[in-house]
Amino acid sequence: MRSKKISLGLAGVAVAAVLAGGAARAQGDEWTFSGTFYLFASDTTTRIGPVETELSFSDALENLDLAFMGAVEASNGTWSLIADYMYTDLTFRGGSPVQGFTGSETSVTTQILTGYAAYRVFTYGTTNVDIGGGLRWFDTSTEIALTGGPVMTPRSLKDNWVDPLLMVRAQTRFGDRWVGAILADYGGFFSDSETSQLTLNVGYELTDRWTLRAGYRYIDVEQTISGVDYSFTQSGPVLGASYRF
Repeated sequence: MRSKKISLGLAGVAVAAVLAGGAARAQGDEWTFSGTFYLFASDTTTRIGPVETELSFSDALENLDLAFMGAVEASNGTWSLIADYMYTDLTFRGGSPVQGFTGSETSVTTQILTGYAAYRVFTYGTTNVDIGGGLRWFDTSTEIALTGGPVMTPRSLKDNWVDPLLMVRAQTRFGDRWVGAILADYGGFFSDSETSQLTLNVGYELTDRWTLRAGYRYIDVEQTISGVDYSFTQSGPVLGASYRF
């Protein structure tokens, strides 16, 4: 089933890319580009089977081994190509989610790469609405060990997969320098896999090229790995800066 899912997702994005490329050539290849680096101050919830752990952002900063977050976008008229990448490596201790144990030790390494091809379907004044499709690649290496109780084998999972996505984005402008955007996606479309995301942000244009951004993000990934239910959820504020070139 997984190979079928990946093939369907790749086919959908390939079609979108071909359409985007044809539209771009028709418009004279007048591409504009932007890049964004950001901090996702998220609370993280990880679940393997019945065992669930939670980590606040303040605790994550103390236990962060490595992180990288960034996005790029290329636009040509009514077409846009968007890519977003997050890498986090966390090791932390916490309370036990299971009765009979006093604590837990969790190691979570994740990579999330999301890409879209989007087309503008509606414009009213300074507000634009885009719809599109894409892929989300998720890679995880997660281990949860319970401590302070009977000897128990750590629950661990390591896997990666790709989910096809549908997305919608609305962007608007408030006055001369303020801008806002909301993006939502949903994907998976199979019984053993589901993913969704919601992002909202407001930006202030410092110059024609630099924009400061602040907002909120929620992302959820659910999968069945070797017969075990797995879920990963992050939510919280986002702070970043974008550069147009």
